[in-house]
Amino acid sequence: MTTLYADVSSLFAQYDILGAFAMTLRLTGMALLGSLAIGTVLAVMRISPIPSLQLGGAIYVNVVRNTPLTLILVACSLGLYTQLGIVLAASSSPTFIVDNNIRLAVLGLSAYHASFVCEALRSGVNTVPTGQAEAARSIGLSFGQSLRLVILPQAFRGAIAPLGNVVIALTKNTTVAATIGVAEASYVMKEMIEFRPDVIFLVFAIFAIGFVVIVLPVGVSMTWLSRRVAVTR
Repeated sequence: MTTLYADVSSLFAQYDILGAFAMTLRLTGMALLGSLAIGTVLAVMRISPIPSLQLGGAIYVNVVRNTPLTLILVACSLGLYTQLGIVLAASSSPTFIVDNNIRLAVLGLSAYHASFVCEALRSGVNTVPTGQAEAARSIGLSFGQSLRLVILPQAFRGAIAPLGNVVIALTKNTTVAATIGVAEASYVMKEMIEFRPDVIFLVFAIFAIGFVVIVLPVGVSMTWLSRRVAVTR
């Protein structure tokens, strides 16, 4: 037990494990906001009465959802930054590379998970009775007003459970950000495995427990919230 405590203490002293998990949470939070914004727009496009918008939303969802996340993040890094010169941070900043990589990772994660958010919201829209939309139209509301005032509020309530699954998947998928140099949990774990192979199983245990501590409360809270705000029919 003393040896185990000493090994754990030395790992936490030598590597910024808590900082790595803080970066994981930061990526999750920022990408969640981005994916919710993009996914909501895509969901509106998919249920729009305009065929071109429906087609555009369907193409985006089917193409992005079936593209590996690693490829999307590498495309953001090598394509947007290296080839096109698009930067998302102040080039004069001493932490430019780090900040730019983080924001490119957030962009890629948001673009990828927006397709799943879109489908979760679309499933929420399907829980709204047809009579609700018909009633909205009968009192003279436009399509946009019906969405904003009647359909989307109920759709979000009905989509909380699938959105919780998206949040959990997003949290775990932040590990892919290591491919473009973002020092989140998996990036630090790989470094620890490389330089401390003598405690490799302990390293795995630390990061496994860390992700459980992050993900489990999300699943429990989303389940509770979905029951709390469920619409009684």
